[in-house]
Order: sequence, then structure tokens, then C-alpha cells
Amino acid sequence: MRTAPDSLCILARWASFLVAVFLAPLAALAAAPDATVSADGAGDFTTIRAAIDAAPQICRDDGHRWVILVKPGTYRELVYVQREKRFIDLVGAEADTTVLAYDLSSNLPGADGKPIGTFRTPTLSVDADDFTIENLTIANTAGQKGPALALRLDGDRIAVRHCHLTGWQDTLLVNRGRHYFEDCTIEGAADFIFGGATAWFERCHLRAVGGGYLTAASTPDFQSFGYVFDHCDITSAPGVKTYLGRPWRDFAQVIFLHTNMSEAVRPEGWHNWNKPAAQKTAVYGEFDSTGPGAPHGGRVPWSRQLTATDAARYTIENVLSGTDHWNPTAGPATMPGQSP
Repeated sequence: MRTAPDSLCILARWASFLVAVFLAPLAALAAAPDATVSADGAGDFTTIRAAIDAAPQICRDDGHRWVILVKPGTYRELVYVQREKRFIDLVGAEADTTVLAYDLSSNLPGADGKPIGTFRTPTLSVDADDFTIENLTIANTAGQKGPALALRLDGDRIAVRHCHLTGWQDTLLVNRGRHYFEDCTIEGAADFIFGGATAWFERCHLRAVGGGYLTAASTPDFQSFGYVFDHCDITSAPGVKTYLGRPWRDFAQVIFLHTNMSEAVRPEGWHNWNKPAAQKTAVYGEFDSTGPGAPHGGRVPWSRQLTATDAARYTIENVLSGTDHWNPTAGPATMPGQSP
């Protein structure tokens, strides 16, 4: 039989547990961010761009990240994050209700009367290192008008979590650096994830809204890794068929691990972009694919089905750590009380 002190100890432990689980997170969430964006004027800023421009230029890690909270609403604007704006967390209320959108496309005329080109179309462009984006929809709403970027990343050590990235052609440009995507939905038609960066996609949903190619990597020949998709899902709009990728440049690298592939994935899987020489340098591989689009009997012969030993090489640590040992899964919360 338990004594009264034993019972009291058990009750005390339960009380501590309930405080930790329920009350402590609520108290932490009540802490104010460094800046708040609200379209209705109830925050510090009415535009995301103004909040970014007003953020401090933090050149080294002092242990504090500048948190910008974006309240629900649709923010129709172009946002550029300059190189000096490091250690910033841009955090929306939730992706379904917090939308950053614009509609530049590559064929629009610039000030000189000439088309502005693909690389000047991003709705959000991040040139800073150590930047985090969470709980936002980032959209390019130009539609079927040619290349039109939603998000362009040029910094290093950038993490994107719980976001929706939407467009048609060239939705996401991971241009250079190392990037980590977690629980994101990325949709488009042609080449809608492209560029030369090293990028890890964890539990992301890739949705093809038009026939084309999920990826168009341009991995440099000196770079050890390109894109790795781990435990992701590939779906499409009704009737749409897609390739897993085509090599924008020679030495393109794309790996799919434990990915559920719907019938949207073409049996051949990959395309050489009508560049036979690219077949000799591209590293296109799959391991433990599942779903109707997974059977590899019809895959192009120059792609690879990885062995367990091959696949073991592809870990977040190996792919992203670099010489500075970056681990995006062990970073600080972007809002007090929130896990990354």
C-alpha cells in the first residue's frame, strides 16, 4: 500500500508535468516578437518589406534572432532581404491564412523596354545567410506566362518550414548555399525547383499542376550534393504527368529517398533535356520509392536505384553540415515556445 507521502509525490510529479506541457508553452507564446506586421495597421508595420528594411543588420551570431511575426492577411508586395539582414526569423500566423504574393513574370518589360528575365521575378528574394521562413504562403500569381519565381534563395543556412510555395514555371530557385525545407508544399509545372544549391527536403509535398519537370538542378561539378528529398510525397492535378527532373546543367544531382510517388510520375522518371552528354554526369537516384509512380522497371538506364549502402550516405548531417557543422534540425525556436 502506498503511503500518503508517496501519493503526494506522484501528485506533485503530475502537477509539474501539466505545468510543463500546458502552462509553460502558453506563457512563452505570450512573449512579444521583435516586430509585428499586420495589414490592418494593428502591428508595427503594414508590409513585410517595411519590417525587413527596419530589422537590424546583425553581422555575427549574438544568441538572439530577430523575430518578425506576420499576422493573417494577403500581402501583395515584392520583398528583398539584403545580405546584411542575417539571423532573422520571418514567421507567419499559418500558411493557409498568411500570404505573400506578387505576379512578375520574365516577359514583362523593364525600364529599358526589354524583358526583365527570370531572375528578377521573385516575390521573395533572400540574399542573407542564417534566415528562417515559417508558416507562410509565398506565391507568384502570374500563371502560365513563362518563368515566374515565388522564392529565390541566395544565402547560406536558410531554413523554410511549414510553408506553401506556389507558382507555375520556376516556382523555387535555390540558387546557391545550403537550404533546409521541412513540411512544405511546393507546386508548379515546369522546372519548379531549380538551381545550383544544396537543399534537403524533409516530408515535403511536391504537387505538379501542369505537365513538366519537378526539378531542374544545376549542381556545380565541385559540389558534393544537390537536392535530397526524404519521406516526401509527389501528387498532381488530375491527369497531369511529370518527370522527376531534368539537368539544367551538367553534373545535376537529385536523390529521392522513401518518397511516395503517385501515378503522376512518368515511368521513365527522368529526362535528359535533349542533351545526351548530360547523361554521363547527372546523378539521379532513388531509394525505397513507393506508390504507383515508383516501379523502376521503366526508368531511364542512366538513373540509379540506390542500395541501402548508397542511401546511407544521404543524411542531413552529411549533406548540409559543411565545415561549420550546420544542423538545421537542432536550431532555436523561431518564436518563444515554438519548436522549429
